[in-house]
Amino acid sequence: MTEENHGINLTFDAADEYRPEAPPPPEIPAWKNGSTRIGIHTSIAGDLSGALEIAHALGANALQIFSSSPRMWVRGPSRISEADATRFRERRKALGLGPLVIHDNYLINLASPNPVLRTRSVQAFHQEIVRALALGADFLVAHPGCCMESGADAAVASIANGLKQATRGLKLDGLEILLENTAGQGTSMGSKFEELRAVLDASDLPLGVCIDTAHTFAAGWDIRTAEGLDRTLQAIDSTIGLERVRVVHVNDSKTHLGSRVDRHEHIGKGRIGLESFGRILNHPQLAGRAFILETPIDKPGDDRRNVAALWKLRGVVIPVNGARDGMKPRRKKKSKVRAHGNVSRRKTAVKSSPRASARRKSRGK
Repeated sequence: MTEENHGINLTFDAADEYRPEAPPPPEIPAWKNGSTRIGIHTSIAGDLSGALEIAHALGANALQIFSSSPRMWVRGPSRISEADATRFRERRKALGLGPLVIHDNYLINLASPNPVLRTRSVQAFHQEIVRALALGADFLVAHPGCCMESGADAAVASIANGLKQATRGLKLDGLEILLENTAGQGTSMGSKFEELRAVLDASDLPLGVCIDTAHTFAAGWDIRTAEGLDRTLQAIDSTIGLERVRVVHVNDSKTHLGSRVDRHEHIGKGRIGLESFGRILNHPQLAGRAFILETPIDKPGDDRRNVAALWKLRGVVIPVNGARDGMKPRRKKKSKVRAHGNVSRRKTAVKSSPRASARRKSRGK
């Protein structure tokens, strides 16, 4: 008996075949549309998201912040809560602010030969990266540090190794660490472009550079003239590479050319001058960079006036008077009475004993 064939012949349509979809391309931030980006360092006091509101109200479309106190070592982990970080990221997107630059703690010194300070610096910089990632920052600016007695070569190796240790176990997800040039005060690294290049070469991380105008001027580069600015940019390009310069800190200088002293001044009020900043902001080789102000706030409205000054140099006029006055002026430190001070210099009068009064009269006082 012949067996019947009960098999089923299936036909396939090529359109039915499962093909895993390629992951969508990463979303390009709105601020990378080639427009001019002018920002200012704003305060996070009270509320992280408040820094965004301040920058927006001042007329800035970019900003820089500290993610924690810049002059104190944080005890224990200093994470940002997910709720605060989410609110910050969403509000920043709504306001169209970018890039977001975070400046690291001033106490961090990855170049230090002191093992205790260096270990603490690596740990603190690791936390800086964690907080920057939580906030969705684009850049994390870091001072290279001070070599102290170790010398420049040892410091370069120490900085590169410190950065590697600080990033261990972390995925940067587009966050770029930027080394900032310095004025050259004391044993600080980075006043020479060659020193920054040496760290870039010694590190296997995708590092960039932040150029500060006041630091550059104090380090001896005369950016006041068109010729001097071109020479400076040529020197940066031949050592670091201008393509690695992502952010420009725009600050006038209170100190003279080559002073090696870092003192910022209002735009157009210092030794560099307003005309020079016009050339800097409009130089074709600096197109596409974010220009971030770190100017002082001596009286209400200084931050707004400095932001307006930069926009004006780009041919954009924004109102100087607005609903918000920006940040409050920094408090000036009161002079302290010397430890061995003269009592007669104190403002508060001190009653003397009858015997002391008699002695002064006898001396003709």
